[in-house]
Amino acid sequence: MHCLNLKAVIDFNALLLMGRVRSRVKVYNWQVNRIVACSTPGSGSGSGPVQDPSQSSYLSRTETYALLKQQLEVAAKSEDYKEAARLRDSLRLFEEEEPALRLQRLLKEAIAQERFEDAAAYRDELKEIAPYTLLKCSSDATTLGIRVQVRSVYIAGRSQPSKGIYFFAYRIRITNLSERPVQLLRRHWIITDANERTETVQGIGVIGEQPVILPNTGFEYSSACPLSTSTGRMEGDYEMKHIDKVGTRSFNVAIAPFALSTFGDDVSAV
Repeated sequence: MHCLNLKAVIDFNALLLMGRVRSRVKVYNWQVNRIVACSTPGSGSGSGPVQDPSQSSYLSRTETYALLKQQLEVAAKSEDYKEAARLRDSLRLFEEEEPALRLQRLLKEAIAQERFEDAAAYRDELKEIAPYTLLKCSSDATTLGIRVQVRSVYIAGRSQPSKGIYFFAYRIRITNLSERPVQLLRRHWIITDANERTETVQGIGVIGEQPVILPNTGFEYSSACPLSTSTGRMEGDYEMKHIDKVGTRSFNVAIAPFALSTFGDDVSAV
């Protein structure tokens, strides 16, 4: 796997709404946004375990769901509103009947109503049929005063479900909550698809830079990555060092795991 710096400023909200990259300058104490596209070889670096029938069925359903979402976007953009309405209704019916989405709703309701035994049962069912739905499409971790927040989203307009290409974008915010300036030296990513094929990405800095982050400020950038399955997960760490003293040793800052999912966190977010 390798990363290609597209040297473009990205508006993440436009990706959410339109599925395409649009340029925009964003100024609010964060540094410049750019996009890094990660190309993933189809074969992967490892051979995943044999899937059980329930997991294969889940992957097939998520592929169907992704295809319906893409067809709806195409119909809307081409102003074929009759077809768009039909596809919208098909998506709603799918969401009502999809077991993983139904269990997600039931799990949230059980937790909200403090029916914890029911919640545990729903969680166990989800573990069996759709383990990736238990991992949120966002993560938040703080290491030695350095906070890393990530949010991922599926981009239907740049995906090709019929060819096994699913495109995900994610925004990263790094906030220095400590009293010492730090510099980001290296990145390390672990990207795993639904077949448990894992790719590792390591490199100098991010988006071609090794940013210095002063106390009480932050650095923000957006990246994107294609995946060969409709669900997966990412996690990793940044190597950083304090730069206010000569000879300080570097340290690792955790990037907590987050999901890449065509479903999103729940139906309302899709």
